[in-house]
Amino acid sequence: MLAKCANPACSAPFRYLHEGKLFRLDLGAGPPSVSGNTPRRLQYFWLCERCARSMTLELHGGEVMARPTRAAARALSGVANA
Repeated sequence: MLAKCANPACSAPFRYLHEGKLFRLDLGAGPPSVSGNTPRRLQYFWLCERCARSMTLELHGGEVMARPTRAAARALSGVANA
């Protein structure tokens, strides 16, 4: 169940789907079922509206990480170079 923004630095509570951005990430194969099928482990994550403007979620080595979008990263590097 979604409880809060997936950005660890943000504590915005999840209330409505229309506020922010919902992500469905494939966390890889789950344990094999009785029939021998290997189901996918899909999990949902949410970024609040404020964080979704400048961040996205990525999966790295089975861990979900919030990172700046390319546009936000370019804007930050432009500020750092000024």
